[in-house]
Amino acid sequence: MRKRAAALCGAALAVAGSFTALPADASTTGPPAAARAAEPAWKKCGTTKYPALQCASLKVPLDHANPGGRQITLALSRVPHTATAYQGPLLVNPGGPGGSGLALAGFVASALPKAVASRYDVIGFDPRGVGAGTPALDCRPHHFAPVRPDSVPSTPALEEAGLSRAKKFATACARKYADLLPYIDTLSAVRDIDAVRRALGAQRINYFGYSYGTYLGAVYAKLFPDRVRRLVLDSVVDPTGVWYDDNLGQDRAFDARHRALMAWIAANDTTYRLGTDPARIEARWYAMRAALARRPAGGKVGASELEDTFLPGGYYNGYWPALAGAFAAYAHDGNTQPLVDTYENLGAVDAAGDNGYSVYTAVQCGDVSWPRDWRQWHKDTWAVHERAPFMTWNNAWYNAPCVFWPTKPRSAVNVANGKLPPVLLFQATDDAATPYQGGLTTHRLLARSSLVVERGGGNHGVTLSGNACLDRYLTAYLDDGTVPRGRDGVDAVCEKTPDPRPVSAAKTATAANGETLHKLLGFR
Repeated sequence: MRKRAAALCGAALAVAGSFTALPADASTTGPPAAARAAEPAWKKCGTTKYPALQCASLKVPLDHANPGGRQITLALSRVPHTATAYQGPLLVNPGGPGGSGLALAGFVASALPKAVASRYDVIGFDPRGVGAGTPALDCRPHHFAPVRPDSVPSTPALEEAGLSRAKKFATACARKYADLLPYIDTLSAVRDIDAVRRALGAQRINYFGYSYGTYLGAVYAKLFPDRVRRLVLDSVVDPTGVWYDDNLGQDRAFDARHRALMAWIAANDTTYRLGTDPARIEARWYAMRAALARRPAGGKVGASELEDTFLPGGYYNGYWPALAGAFAAYAHDGNTQPLVDTYENLGAVDAAGDNGYSVYTAVQCGDVSWPRDWRQWHKDTWAVHERAPFMTWNNAWYNAPCVFWPTKPRSAVNVANGKLPPVLLFQATDDAATPYQGGLTTHRLLARSSLVVERGGGNHGVTLSGNACLDRYLTAYLDDGTVPRGRDGVDAVCEKTPDPRPVSAAKTATAANGETLHKLLGFR
């Protein structure tokens, strides 16, 4: 994750098999009066884009085992239902960990068909430590300020510089937030979700999570299976690899996605004039990287920042035209300004990104055990880098504070679950951030889940992003609980949306939705 949207409230159909419909069992009149009395105090906080948004806050225990102890505050957002046939709250989460979900409520409510969205209270929230909640973590402001050392430690001095930065970040977190860090974790966030459910007066919730939000939702469902009404997981974390192995899997997948960008540039040679051989274009990209390591563009974009800039292209191919244009300008004319501009737009970390990264490290480092011996990281990272050099070391340094993390790690949660109502999963086959295996594994672990696959798709976060086939499955499920049922491990298949055109034209509504969603989901 790099950047997040500004926080609110703080200032072609292919079907594999048949369908199974579930009864619409929610109240049609809303929660009872006694339950509604406990709701947060909602206030208008609409924006030009999402005028119906309301905001509120909710106090929850820092330590849920000590409910009478210190309290912290979660920021909430809501687009209230307007239809008579009320289906209850739909909690939405963009992932991260560390992502703000306040604006996501407005996006989901506006992107879903009105006939569906109007029957839910769409609820966004900033998880503990994030955004408009209090306290909001920021361990080491400007930790990603340019120009950082080259991420690839080709010399002992570069490796030591990377280790020093990681240790400084972990030490700063320990110094500033020693009392908070033991409680910034997935299990605590799950109990916060249940506190939100109680405050809303709902016996059960509907939940829609992207990316890390899929793991958050799966853990909630494990702890509270009887409190889940509908569960949508889009771009699914492999819960058996959290978090060290999952990150190594990301390294390989992002390298493959970067090569897909190189192939796309080759296919559009008339625009970018970088050649028609993807391997040679890739070699030119690495030559650009080496040159920037020696002389950063605009005093801002060195080798590490170049990786930061191109990493979002692994999440969303809508960024490819801008990335290819900046690459071509540098390669042909030595023009650095497009590269600097693209870095500022996609790669630079703002204050919300500093906050998000602080929560990211607290959750990932505290959730489970990581290797504490740097020699294992060194060995594993070089082994992956040899075949997947694009961002393997960049990602290692991103997670390296876990080597020095001050809190005692917890045990991984086994999310296997046979107690849930039907669940709907979405997964692209070429997703880099949450590789395809994660969707297959979670589908196996959640006994009554249905898996919808976007064949050939490489974007991360695939529903409400322009693929009408995927969105039909999502809409049907949220409408009346209909899920596809197929064979051989996959329940339905949709073809991927076309890759972008090389030169931006006027955006279609679906393209605009895709860009908006991916800005809300952020990176990492």
